Amino acid sequence: MSVEVFLDDTPGEVRGVVARDGRFEHLLIQREDGVAEHRLGARCVGRIAEVHPGLKGAFVDLGQIMHGFLPFRGQDRLTVGQKVEVEVSAEPREGKGPTLRLIGAGEGAPRLLTAGPTVIETLARLAPDVTPVTGAAAIQASWDAEEEAGWPGELFPDTGLDLIVQRTRALIAVDLDLAPGPGVAFGAAARTRANRQGLHAAARMIRLKRWGGLTAIDLIGTGEDGEVVMAAAKQAFGADPDVVFGPVNRFGVLQLALPWRLTPLEEVLNGPDRRRRPEQRAQDVVRSLRHSLISDTTIPRITLRCAPDEAVLAAPLVARLGPRAHLIPDPAAAPGAFTREEG
Repeated sequence: MSVEVFLDDTPGEVRGVVARDGRFEHLLIQREDGVAEHRLGARCVGRIAEVHPGLKGAFVDLGQIMHGFLPFRGQDRLTVGQKVEVEVSAEPREGKGPTLRLIGAGEGAPRLLTAGPTVIETLARLAPDVTPVTGAAAIQASWDAEEEAGWPGELFPDTGLDLIVQRTRALIAVDLDLAPGPGVAFGAAARTRANRQGLHAAARMIRLKRWGGLTAIDLIGTGEDGEVVMAAAKQAFGADPDVVFGPVNRFGVLQLALPWRLTPLEEVLNGPDRRRRPEQRAQDVVRSLRHSLISDTTIPRITLRCAPDEAVLAAPLVARLGPRAHLIPDPAAAPGAFTREEG
């Protein structure tokens, strides 16, 4: 298996990409203006703000507007006002704060003790001993990975697999089907082959989208060998001890529970209205300008025209790109659209 790693360090936002055998598996994004106390792996001192027996946990003040949630384990007994040391086990999502893990007693005011892993550190864990590609190629890889993460599914002509992956509030629904086409068989061996391919492809797409939760996979056909399916599923979703596998039911549906860890990619990029966040549009301007600058170092001056609100947010970051980079607010520019001028 070939593994490629890309690191895009653009002012305002660092991105990391991991691809295996030419297919993207991970897209990491850390913004400079992100809340460090909410990043996966961050350790903080917090204050118990509310104990909620009905939820079997407590809300913890981390010194930020959004409180974290600390699930109780066993005989945990916490009281309002108590200081605790906690670690972020899952980042915020769907308007909820981060999920926390209790480390022990804490002292002092709510504050960050240790930041979570950086993009570089996470890439080193995901792909040990692989040197990241940087520069224009890394920016392009991050764009390509983001585009692929937006796909709802994929068609595989070699096996006839038709794959759709969708997320609702309740669960992730994965539908595997055989699409008719030249050379596509429909026997038991073909179904088994397509199911195995579908499990691996679905697992990759879910990792790329950064999703978790209850997952229902509608396999091709019924009466599949449960042990064979389970072995393929465990291979596809990896050796994560927090993944819980359920049996294949009589309807040919495999259920599993995937741990939430990262904020879903669509929430990182988009606001509640599902439109690209203004700060992300500004970051797009900076990244595109940096790509142009490093793709052709002979051009003495490159200017991007963009919407005025995006220019205000992007200007401090563009200034860090050097004297060749320039920005012009253009009231006629549509949100998210920009034009390039050279010289």
